[in-house]
Amino acid sequence: MEHSINRLLQLQQIAGLVVAISEEDHHHKALHFSYSDKVHFTLGGEERCHSVLHGLQYLSAIADANDWVLVHDVARPCVRPDDVAKLLEQVSQFDACGGILATPVRDTMKRSDHLNNIVDTVERDRLWHALTPQVFRLGQLKTALQQALDDGFMVTDEASAMEHAGEKPILVEGHGDNLKITHPQDLELAALFITQQEES
Repeated sequence: MEHSINRLLQLQQIAGLVVAISEEDHHHKALHFSYSDKVHFTLGGEERCHSVLHGLQYLSAIADANDWVLVHDVARPCVRPDDVAKLLEQVSQFDACGGILATPVRDTMKRSDHLNNIVDTVERDRLWHALTPQVFRLGQLKTALQQALDDGFMVTDEASAMEHAGEKPILVEGHGDNLKITHPQDLELAALFITQQEES
């Protein structure tokens, strides 16, 4: 959390951050943030989409519906501030409804059945790995998320909620070292990436 938040706080465009956490999580109180006055906390939800919605509701009391909001996985501590700046720049340049950091798929992609037997090979051209941050206007994203949930639509990320609402966010290529810590071995890889980035 420290790495993820402090990296985002390096960007002058960031007015503040809202972090959705579990009611039982008190570890954040011992962390150090470079601009602690910019960091706010709110309760998370059952799934990612609910936590994001809680964060947007918190923001609605202190921000304008037309303000841009970045949604980032705190489990991605290697995010590069330059990539985030590039995302914001291209969303503005192309007058997009929003956009996400992503990386093009490089490996051969396979689709399986429920027994993990290969069913077919998926054409990888124009396939991307979705990353975060993802950026959209506060009011529009909040409405899209709530509508998707009301419709029973499976929201896997903010872009999917916007797509469900009929929008077409843009893809902005980021770096592959923006990994999400999911398994214990990811911690070692993240530590390596962070060390390399700080040395460069």
